[in-house]
Amino acid sequence: MNISPLELSARLAAGDSLVLLDVREADELAHSCLAGVVHIPMGDVVDRLDALSVDDEIVVICRSGVRSARVQQYLLGRGFGRVLNLTGGMNAWVERYGGGTLY
Repeated sequence: MNISPLELSARLAAGDSLVLLDVREADELAHSCLAGVVHIPMGDVVDRLDALSVDDEIVVICRSGVRSARVQQYLLGRGFGRVLNLTGGMNAWVERYGGGTLY
């Protein structure tokens, strides 16, 4: 399941409890980053799975939505039941809300 930047913004504004999992590389966060993200680069997710809880609702974020979709599928396959992919990634967020640069 996907979540659009508009839907994510509304959920954040409503105070919904979401874990924002940013799977980009550290240097990518310099371009744009949402406040309060859990940063685990895609290549480290397997080794750091214990940093996440299957009870949380997780929104996976990357640059364009491709890597995050792969991580979403991985998490769903490991028993995480509520995992959303940010459609269009941070580029879509920045286009709509600013807060960084497109890359």
